Amino acid sequence: MKLKKVCALAMAGLMLTGLVSGCGKKEEKVTAKVIDIELTEEQYAFGIDKNNAELLKSANDYLDKIKEDGTFDKICDKYFGSGEPTPVKSAALDSAKDQLVIATNAQFEPFEYTKGDSFYGIDMEMAKGLADYLGKELVIQNMDFDAVLLSVNQGKADMGAAGLTVKPDREELVTFSKTYYNASQKIIVPSNDTKFADCKTAEDVEKVLKSFDKNVKIGVQQGTTGQFYVEGKKDWGFDGLNATAVPYKSGALAVQDMLNKNVDYVIIDSAPAASITKSINELK
Repeated sequence: MKLKKVCALAMAGLMLTGLVSGCGKKEEKVTAKVIDIELTEEQYAFGIDKNNAELLKSANDYLDKIKEDGTFDKICDKYFGSGEPTPVKSAALDSAKDQLVIATNAQFEPFEYTKGDSFYGIDMEMAKGLADYLGKELVIQNMDFDAVLLSVNQGKADMGAAGLTVKPDREELVTFSKTYYNASQKIIVPSNDTKFADCKTAEDVEKVLKSFDKNVKIGVQQGTTGQFYVEGKKDWGFDGLNATAVPYKSGALAVQDMLNKNVDYVIIDSAPAASITKSINELK
């Protein structure tokens, strides 16, 4: 009886030790991480109705003004520095009023996004400033990204402001203003991914990307440079990858799906990449 009791106590001790050691193991928290290497060089501009030369001139004059007087830097500081973002309200569309109608895709933080019924972002604050400069009421129409320039081309909006990269094929739809921001594409990876750990240049990253087959899924925002980079677009200088592009309505959805292990990586513009990863990681 005593021997059985000793054995039982020993077994209980072993089980308890196993439970304690098991409880002591913390599951690694996987977050999103931006590989800080620029894959492309791009410039953003407003896309303006081809038939509105007056608005084009006014937009260019306004961009010159805010760059010269420091307003543009102050707006950027609200989203990249210590400044406080200013909410922008949209008026209701009314053909009887003197309005500036802006088409955007408000899922591209820090350039355009929403909180409640207000718009925020660098583009949105500049659009409000331009409307005030023109003495017009601002109307913001939120839509899918790939509908923005079509809306302007079809006369449904005066101007597109949506982190628009200047490219020749887009100039068939709109006339671009002067550029106001230099951008690039970057790749977002899970924090425990090491495939890009030794990369020092864009060529290094591209070499890894081109080694992937179609089973590797890369999330992109639909209609943006990231999608063209993955799928290929010759007139943009992109040969494309063998990996599979998975389009999303927004970069945030793509990154969240990466953390849910439905896609492997995300490629998106550098500023949104930083904003999205920061916001999502703070929620983890």
